[in-house]
Amino acid sequence: MPRVTGCDEGTGRVRSKSAGAVKADELLVQVAGGDQQAFEQLYGMVSGPVFGLVRRVVRDPAQSEEVSQEVLLELWRSAARFDPGRGSALSWVLTLAHRRAVDRVRSARAAGEREQREARRAHHPAFDQVTEEVEAGLEREWVRRCLDRLTALQRQSVTLAYYDGYTYREVAERLSLPLGTVKTRMRDGLTRLRDCLGSAA
Repeated sequence: MPRVTGCDEGTGRVRSKSAGAVKADELLVQVAGGDQQAFEQLYGMVSGPVFGLVRRVVRDPAQSEEVSQEVLLELWRSAARFDPGRGSALSWVLTLAHRRAVDRVRSARAAGEREQREARRAHHPAFDQVTEEVEAGLEREWVRRCLDRLTALQRQSVTLAYYDGYTYREVAERLSLPLGTVKTRMRDGLTRLRDCLGSAA
């Protein structure tokens, strides 16, 4: 496979459907056949528009550069999927670029949400108190028995919060209950759970 160099900071402006567009279509068909020289020519034609589109979606320059390179590598590997009868080469390439850029944004957002969830779990004082008691040497069987002594709503609330890491508000949303009700049941449930675990120690 030909070596891919850095993307130009193009404007993302698409050329009119002229000799250039027809040339791109022909080049992409040749790339599908493994023509490295055709790939180098096509790379020069589409790298600017690809980077321009990716930059508008991803925003971050370094990540935009990285995503653009991924798109151009994908172009080399999957050129055989291009169907000239369904659109132009440039439109096909920009579709690949948009899909890859959106995937990168979603991936970054999901990673941020996971970090926030872990941070909430690590700094919730009510859950930490129970965690300390469990980690002090109480066996899992006692925890299960103590949970069984709670009401159904208390058990659901404590399980969602302690084991799954949800906040009070998230527990309320999942159980379709008022936030105040969940807080009260959670407090009562944690108190009963601590008492039960304390007597089992």
